[in-house]
This record gives sequence, structure tokens and C-alpha cells, in this order.
Amino acid sequence: QVQLVESGGGLVQPGGSLRLSCAASGIIFNIYNMNWYRQAPGKQRELVATISSGGSTDYADSVKGRFTISRDNAKNTVWLQMNSLKPEDTAVYYCHLRKGLNYWGQGTQVTVSS
Repeated sequence: QVQLVESGGGLVQPGGSLRLSCAASGIIFNIYNMNWYRQAPGKQRELVATISSGGSTDYADSVKGRFTISRDNAKNTVWLQMNSLKPEDTAVYYCHLRKGLNYWGQGTQVTVSS
């Protein structure tokens, strides 16, 4: 079955960086678009970044120029490099793909605080 496992979250000071990883299994990884979402306390889950099967990327306006999504199809892995982090980036970050159904990872907490 499809499995997505995130890692790389943690506590970082404003202006700092983190790199999230998502390892996928149970799918032919290179044919699917991959997404990163986040959900802050009391807020709806929002799409942060998308990378297509061909490597095209798109970002939420709030993270453009600061976050970079990338993938390695040989490793079945997608990353989210987050730079210049702000307190408002604090959230649980989820890896996602749609293969008929929506599949989510377990989430990884990112906290930006001094």
C-alpha cells in the first residue's frame, strides 16, 4: 500500500532553515505529482508547494522565494528546503499525493520561535 513518511521537522529560530524529507513507498513514484501541505493550530490545512512528475514546481505566495521543493525519483523521495523561516511558518507539515484517493504522511512539526 501507499506509504509516506516525513522527517526533518524541529525547532528553529526565525531566519533559520530546515529541510523536510518525505520517503514514498508502494507507488510508481515518478509518475505522480507530490505536494507539501501544512496546518497551523486553529487553521485549515494549506498547500505549500507542488512538484510535478516532470519536475515543474509551484508555491504558495507566502513561501515563494524562501521554500524550494525538489524530488529524486531514484530515491522515491521529495524534499522541502525551508529558508528564512518565520514564526508564521510554524505548523505541522504533511507530504501528500493523490492516486485516486488522497494519501498523507503522518506529519512533522516545524516550530519557528526565538
